[in-house]
Amino acid sequence: MSEIEKVHCLIIGSGPAGYTAAIYAARANLKPVLYQGLQPGGQLTITTDVENYPGYPNGIMGPQMMIDFEQQAQRMGADIRWGLATKVELDNRPYRVQIDEEKWIETDALIIATGASAKWLGIDSEERLNGHGVSACAVCDGFFFKNQEVAIVGAGDTACEEALYLSKLCSTVHMLVRKAEMRASKVMQARVLNTPNIKVYWNSGTVEILGDKKVDSVKIINYSNNAESIIPVKAFFVAIGHEPNSSLFKGWLDMDEQGYLITVPGSSRTNIEGVFACGDVQDKIYRQAVSAAGSGCMAALDAERYLSALETH
Repeated sequence: MSEIEKVHCLIIGSGPAGYTAAIYAARANLKPVLYQGLQPGGQLTITTDVENYPGYPNGIMGPQMMIDFEQQAQRMGADIRWGLATKVELDNRPYRVQIDEEKWIETDALIIATGASAKWLGIDSEERLNGHGVSACAVCDGFFFKNQEVAIVGAGDTACEEALYLSKLCSTVHMLVRKAEMRASKVMQARVLNTPNIKVYWNSGTVEILGDKKVDSVKIINYSNNAESIIPVKAFFVAIGHEPNSSLFKGWLDMDEQGYLITVPGSSRTNIEGVFACGDVQDKIYRQAVSAAGSGCMAALDAERYLSALETH
């Protein structure tokens, strides 16, 4: 094994949760080292305007906001580095984390802020128009399409919740459901079906999202008769779920059936003492920048208390 670097507090992941944890940990003199992972800045780097984060009265672009977070963490003294955690060994303290399949770090406290990734349909136009009318977060972006027609794809509780949220802002919500039924709970389905400005398209899939520089319509197919049609919309929301970036911790940390890390309620503690989780890797309910930042603060405070207790023993 190559030379091992020893650190007091290691943070992996660099969205609002990771950077906030770094700010708090640095101010507590834990000398945190943060590895940014595959997508420095996390999901906010693929959003455009962020208008619902407190303290930015005129809104801010997602990528710029993450640069601000990073610079603040650096100013507090956090050591922020490029690199991806590729393996962990959590059976004994100090815990070991491998970076980029080569370098090993030993740490007394580990904060996991690896986030989650939205699931996408995988069509070219979805990627091309991402941030220009294509979004995976109705709560984040619905406001920009007030009084306009929008489409949403999905059939679970999240898709229903997002469709209902959009129905309060948009003139019409065209909801595309792949099968002849939804996966969502009966109560959520009933709410959607009883909302006059949500139009449900059963047995329907997305062929292409149309538009030059921004979304202007969507081409759909009805699977029961293979008929294609075009719906004019200004936005296309994908609500087919998220995937927590937690595969690295399988076999080490407790997770639910979807792979979200389980933390002790009211804390960021996992089932391994000294290992903390924050942000979207452990939050499938709120998934907002502000709630992720709050949980990053919790993780740093929990880590500080844990490390203080270690030193007094």
